[in-house]
Amino acid sequence: MSENKPENAGTTGSPSAATPTPTGAPNTATALPPSHEDATRSPAKDAATEEATVRSSTDDPLSASSVTPEDPRSARLRDAAEARSAAAESTARQEAAVHERDARRAGSHAGIPGTQAGTQAGARAGAHVGTQAGTTSAGTGATGAKFEPAVKPAQVVKPVPLVSEPPADVSISPASAPFGAVDVDVATEAPATTARAAGSPPPGFGAAPDFSAANPPPPNALPPTPPRYLRQSDSAWSVFGRIIAARARQLFDRAGQRITQRTLRIGVSARIFHPEPGAMGLRGKTLQYLEESIAHWVMSRDVLVFMIPTVGHQGMLHPSNIRLRDYAKHLDGLLLQGGADVSPQTYAEAASSHEWPGDRVRDMYELELLHEFIESGKPVLGVCRGCQLINVAFGGTLYQDIATDVPTAGAHVNENYDQHRHGVHFPDGSTLLNMFPGRRDAIVNSIHHQAVKTLGRDLNIEAVSASDGIIEAVRYRRAPFVMGVQWHPEFHRAGGPELLDCTPLLDTFLRVARETRF
Repeated sequence: MSENKPENAGTTGSPSAATPTPTGAPNTATALPPSHEDATRSPAKDAATEEATVRSSTDDPLSASSVTPEDPRSARLRDAAEARSAAAESTARQEAAVHERDARRAGSHAGIPGTQAGTQAGARAGAHVGTQAGTTSAGTGATGAKFEPAVKPAQVVKPVPLVSEPPADVSISPASAPFGAVDVDVATEAPATTARAAGSPPPGFGAAPDFSAANPPPPNALPPTPPRYLRQSDSAWSVFGRIIAARARQLFDRAGQRITQRTLRIGVSARIFHPEPGAMGLRGKTLQYLEESIAHWVMSRDVLVFMIPTVGHQGMLHPSNIRLRDYAKHLDGLLLQGGADVSPQTYAEAASSHEWPGDRVRDMYELELLHEFIESGKPVLGVCRGCQLINVAFGGTLYQDIATDVPTAGAHVNENYDQHRHGVHFPDGSTLLNMFPGRRDAIVNSIHHQAVKTLGRDLNIEAVSASDGIIEAVRYRRAPFVMGVQWHPEFHRAGGPELLDCTPLLDTFLRVARETRF
């Protein structure tokens, strides 16, 4: 209920009271306080005023030509009564709107249509307004003014828009009435102990904080042991040490970033062309070179290729302090390319024919190079002769000539050179199965007349010839990547329809080179 209602709400029925006031609009009709003259007037003056009012009434046509001027005091009394009537009507309409809104809310919560509850509340509010207006009109009859009630007892107030008012207390008893006929009891004012209205602040909101209260962090918010900067024994020297350590870690991180982003550097062993006896010009000089296809195959993955020359040990024309270990230190991987046969002296055998003496000088150079790269933890990939050298380096032996030593074997070399090919098979446990998923057999070229005879120490067989079982690939299992293949992958066109695409083999070799170059 509104608390702005005057205690002596005036009569209704004035022309201004007949106009409906929108709900929620401020009430501009203010009741004028009674003056001292009104309180002390005599009954005679009241009778005179009533007689003048009756004579001035427009209900009598005969008095239209004999209307006397109205007494100013009567006009003030009439205006005061009209203002009080308008205030009472506005207050009653606001109460009806509040009751109707609360009844609709209660109806929606209790499962009954809100319009029916609103109609019941509106009927009750209309009856209340009519009764109050009638009482007010009867109370003002003493002044002599004749007014009509603003709202008749049987009239129902029309629904009005909802206003922002606190929710009223609504009690519904659905068990005592059938659906659609539930009695809604709307209280005049919501108790203070009911549920907090929507939008109101929580309890204690806006209170001053208590700085004396101890609020320790949760048990799991701090590490098991306090950090060093929170220890009581922390000193200026320990702080200085932490700063130096942080700077060192920053420098190491930058250096590691430069190393990881640096382009790979792959070393390729050199082929050696020895001088011919009695020859002049270049034929009388020692030449070191690499085959073009092997360099281009490695560079196809955007890496740098460096041919590693032999170094002088016994004071030649231009001695230096550079050793093969320096190359192993600064390069990221080693590729042993093909070429001349491995000398039988290297695996402690005598040559069975003068046609296959091998290259003992190159054997000593590449064995030292292989040893330095394995000691440095760098990956090594051997091609053709490189596969045979890896087997010899770990104590294995070779067939000096496949056609002579294994008469039942198929042909592994002929005049077609890199155009000659045969099938290979990847046995169980071979890492080539992971490099070439779904492949157990493949076609490769074959350009060798020597092959692995006795397998070296700690070596695994990675591939064999499909027709005769000659070993075609080996791997050293005590290093990240030391593998040799008997065929020439640089002669296989990438994505070729027939020959095995050896790009996964190169990618695996380079991946290990990136992982082990620190």
